[in-house]
Amino acid sequence: MKAVNLIPTEQRRVQASGKQSGSAYVVIGVLVTLLALVGAYVFTSNNAKDRTSKAATAKAQANKLQAEAAQRGDFTNFSDIKKTRLASVMTVATTRFDWERLMRELSRVMPEGSWLQSSDASVTGDVEGESAATDTGTAVVPMPKANLVGCTPDQSDVARMMVRMRQIHRVTDVKLNQSSTEVGDNTEITANSCGKYYQFDITLSFSETPPANEAPRGDSSVPASLGGGS
Repeated sequence: MKAVNLIPTEQRRVQASGKQSGSAYVVIGVLVTLLALVGAYVFTSNNAKDRTSKAATAKAQANKLQAEAAQRGDFTNFSDIKKTRLASVMTVATTRFDWERLMRELSRVMPEGSWLQSSDASVTGDVEGESAATDTGTAVVPMPKANLVGCTPDQSDVARMMVRMRQIHRVTDVKLNQSSTEVGDNTEITANSCGKYYQFDITLSFSETPPANEAPRGDSSVPASLGGGS
């Protein structure tokens, strides 16, 4: 006689039938895969955050370096300006005619009662009455020159003054362009006229520029080296 199980079906014990023996491994595989994905996500997220942090740090350093470079650029520009100005000053200094020494020495060689009406000087020789080339067309080497126009009481004063001017510092040649007086009894003295006095036009030629540490002597009387005592 066949036994009959009177326990309700929903309350009966589940017995393994052996039909789905591999399902547990599938579940474990899925769990391992999910765990691996979670680990990969966490690693990727942390790596992204680390790179973002490094990028922010690098950007801050770049901004700092850029600011320092801008400051150094201003210093470089200032240094270049300083060099340019220094070069300009040196150029002016080397092309400057030594008027102070010339006037000092002229005051000691000009005869009493004489004066200058006009003066012109250049370290390149470009003065009134002078040309840059000779009659043959050969260029003249630029040398310092000075042109002096003035008045003196007598013709002999002109000759004596020229002798003294030859002893002026660095003067290599004294050229008389003109020495004359107006005809008649006109005695009026103007800016362009010497009246009854003689008007002289003299050009002085100088040697090359001397060292900057040279200085004129400060004697008030005309020394023998400048024709004094004559």
